[in-house]
Amino acid sequence: MVGVDREHPYSILLADDDHAVLDTMRDIIDPLGYRTYLASDGAEALEIVRAEVIHVALFDVHMPKLTGLETLQMIRQFNMLLPVILITADSNAGLMRQAFQAHAYSVLPKPVNKNMVLQTLIRALDKVYGEFRGDRH
Repeated sequence: MVGVDREHPYSILLADDDHAVLDTMRDIIDPLGYRTYLASDGAEALEIVRAEVIHVALFDVHMPKLTGLETLQMIRQFNMLLPVILITADSNAGLMRQAFQAHAYSVLPKPVNKNMVLQTLIRALDKVYGEFRGDRH
């Protein structure tokens, strides 16, 4: 599998301008043994996606410089396969339509729910990279 090594089988990118949310997300995901990248805005997330092999990205919708949706739309210009999960406190029909037109894998509500994040992350890995064989908390 391209971009996957045995020590750190998957790389996950988390982007949110709220550092408390980033810490919470990292605390949910780190126990699974993934290589985790953190970004505080969409522009930084875009730089990471261009420089590193990322297997799944989780973006807050409302971030400075580039929103999560804008970041997703820019990523789709050069990477159609990366599963991107958007996270938002104020989901509405317009946002959902835009997210799925940009090929978001999923949109999750804030505050984040550990089980929902893990289930969505694992489903994304399963769908794109084949059967997931890690710990299914």
